[in-house]
Amino acid sequence: MKSNLIPALTFAFVAFLAGWVLGDRHSVSTNSAVISRDGAGREVAEWGHFYTYFNQDTYGTKDVLAGVAVLKPGRQIHPPHLHAEEEYLMVLTGSGTWHLNGEEFPATAGDMLYAAPWDIHGITNSGTDSLSFVVWKWNAKGMAVPSKVSGQ
Repeated sequence: MKSNLIPALTFAFVAFLAGWVLGDRHSVSTNSAVISRDGAGREVAEWGHFYTYFNQDTYGTKDVLAGVAVLKPGRQIHPPHLHAEEEYLMVLTGSGTWHLNGEEFPATAGDMLYAAPWDIHGITNSGTDSLSFVVWKWNAKGMAVPSKVSGQ
C-alpha cells in the first residue's frame, strides 16, 4: 500500500511547490508536521468515515483539504460534483467506479483521478468490500481561480 502513495505524494508535492513558487511565501499559515491517524479528525457518516489530516492554508495553497475516506460497499460521500479547487483522488484499497465529466471508469487500488477546477467528478464504491481513497484538494495562492464555464 505504501508504494501506491509515492505517485500521489509526488503529485501533491509538485502542486504544493508550484503554488509556493508562484504565491506569497511570506505569509505562513502553518508549520511542518507529521499527523498520525490518531491525530486526524474523524467524521462518521452513513456512507463510511473520513479522516481529515489537513484543512488549512499553507505557504502556497489555500482552501486545502487532505484526508482519507473509507466508503462502505454501494456508497459514495456525495453524488458527482464540481468546485473551484483542483483535486486528486487515489484509491488505496477496494474497487469502485470513477465519475468524470459524465463518463464512468473502473476504479481499483493504485488508480488516481485528477479533477481540474469545475470538472464534474466523484467515486462510488461498487465493490463488495470497503473502498479507501486519499484526497488532496486546493487552490494555489497567487493564481486566479478559473472561471466556471457556462453550462457546467
